[in-house]
Amino acid sequence: MNKDIKYKKPNVIAEIGCNHRGEMETAKELIKMAAIFCKAPVVKFQKRNSRELLTSEQYNAPHPNPINSYGETYGEHREYLEFSVDQHKQLMDYCDEFGVLYSTSVWDMTSAKEITSLKPKLIKIPSAINTNIPMLEFLCDNYGGKIHISTGMSIEKEVDAVVDLFNKKGRAKDVVLYACTSGYPVPFKDVKLLDIPDMIERYGSVVDEIGFSGHHLGIAIDMAAYALGATWIERHFTLDRTWKGTDHSASLEPDGLRRLVRDLTATHLSMDRKSGKLLNIEIEQRDKLKWREK
Repeated sequence: MNKDIKYKKPNVIAEIGCNHRGEMETAKELIKMAAIFCKAPVVKFQKRNSRELLTSEQYNAPHPNPINSYGETYGEHREYLEFSVDQHKQLMDYCDEFGVLYSTSVWDMTSAKEITSLKPKLIKIPSAINTNIPMLEFLCDNYGGKIHISTGMSIEKEVDAVVDLFNKKGRAKDVVLYACTSGYPVPFKDVKLLDIPDMIERYGSVVDEIGFSGHHLGIAIDMAAYALGATWIERHFTLDRTWKGTDHSASLEPDGLRRLVRDLTATHLSMDRKSGKLLNIEIEQRDKLKWREK
């Protein structure tokens, strides 16, 4: 075990993403549930400009899994699930009412500019977009908050390039870099948790913190991710895993997210050493039970 790992209090991000089904009231209910029942400190949405992000062929193609589609084409499906920047401002204000931090992933330059105008405390770069250098440079130059970056579907030299960019811009200490496998859901054998200590060794002295974005089932893996040094844990969050949409099956329902926050809090409290000394709780038991030579 690396004795240099600092076991900070874990931060849990409840990724609502597009699990709101394009409905503001559902989005607000997810915020309220995450804050009050689950006690998650952060929620996260998504912002996309589908016309900018997709080619015309991609936009006009049918959804690859029609049962999950909210439109006749993939582009229409994406547009249906999209909130305007004004609606995101409403969601940010609603988060403030419940004492939970609002955040959003941005998928293109237009979305990056729109969300930057709201000045949230953190913005997320999804795995699919972490090679969009112009967008990353824009955020470095125009956004002053924390920038969280996922590394799913990325090879090592691509991650190196992202970290180098932020380092050269003097922004590396504003970066939280996430270990991630992009799949929905991800089988346990593909989670690859040992990437976390490897990333700490490779990037830990350069970036602010290392996180873990999980798309697996259950919450046991997240405890191990924290124990290995990830200080931010991000999980998709829904009210009903049977709802239409590709992300719901890899999401936690409210009781799952509540248990995740509870168990990470307990794990955090346990991360210390006796350092060869007796604890106060043990003294009475030692007096009663410890073998002594007669």
